[in-house]
Amino acid sequence: MNSRNEESPRVRALPNPPPLPVSFTNSRQEIKFVTRKSAVRKYCCTPSATKNTWDCLFDEGYRADVSINTDNGGILYAHASILGMNSPVFKSMLSLKQSRARGCRGHQRSISISGVPPEAVQVFIRFLYSSRYEEEKMKEHGLSLLVLSHAYAVPHLKRECELQLEQRLTTENVVDIFQLALLCDASRLSLLCHRFMLKHLKPVSATEGWNAMKQSHPVLERQILRSVIDEDMREKERVRKNNERKIYMQLYEAMEALVHICKDGCRTIGPHDKVLKEDQEPCQYAACKGLELLIRHFAGCKLRVPGGCIHCKRMWQVLELHSRLCANSDVCRVPLCRNFKQKRRKQNKKDEMKWRILVRKIVRSKSISGAPFFSFEST
Repeated sequence: MNSRNEESPRVRALPNPPPLPVSFTNSRQEIKFVTRKSAVRKYCCTPSATKNTWDCLFDEGYRADVSINTDNGGILYAHASILGMNSPVFKSMLSLKQSRARGCRGHQRSISISGVPPEAVQVFIRFLYSSRYEEEKMKEHGLSLLVLSHAYAVPHLKRECELQLEQRLTTENVVDIFQLALLCDASRLSLLCHRFMLKHLKPVSATEGWNAMKQSHPVLERQILRSVIDEDMREKERVRKNNERKIYMQLYEAMEALVHICKDGCRTIGPHDKVLKEDQEPCQYAACKGLELLIRHFAGCKLRVPGGCIHCKRMWQVLELHSRLCANSDVCRVPLCRNFKQKRRKQNKKDEMKWRILVRKIVRSKSISGAPFFSFEST
């Protein structure tokens, strides 16, 4: 009599369980898993001979106890333990058939996989054994394998199918892949297809796949077209906000240049009591030259009153904006800074609110640019 620890002949005939799912064949290969934040490297140390053993087990059907019927009337033989271990759907189906077949000696369980090419079924079952596939077979049956991996809950094959299909998106197949990705709950793949269609809408809309979708799923077509309109509106809004931010940044730089002119002095314009050195470096403020011309015009204009000359009006606005950004008007060397502070008390609420909004947007644009905001002081 055999001891309790001695294995039965049937158990001894089966090799060890298959390795972790990878698509490499070398004995030691580096696998790079890329995530959104970092790349993690792991190694597969499973020898190729072990994987070849599992391939042979599938090819020869040694002691197979499950028959798989395909569309062309062909039959594939497999092992219930391997199918159930890799797919919870297979496990549930085979357990149910086993419970119904109790008492029937020598009964072999049978399942059917229809709706996909028989060769795709063969590639799918082989992958459950050795976690390997041929590149050409994946290119030929990628869509069918995505359906099978989703229907039978094989996540590692599903991820591999998604990655392979992502790399082969074209104007001809993107509509079909997009619809299938929605049905198979492949969110990343559907998102990439959606972006691809938005970017190449004109050639995509002229394909047979688009016409077929238009006939079978008109709601889906309207949603895609609506997303194109929404994306266009978002792009226009982004351009508008970027242009506004540029204007606010230019205003901030103009305030910096104004303090520079009145405090440090520029090569051609500056405080009357400051002597500039001949070897002084060129001015680093981009807005300094424009302010210099504006100040020179302001100093010599005979219509130097608010509402008169348009250039003088702009200079008044620059001076008032500086007074609202200045932290210490009592010691500030920018002209009329303190006067504008006092005048602000008599300003009506509507104008005061406009200036506050402008100042807030200038400060916010400076903080968004990544540089800290400093209140203007000129001592």
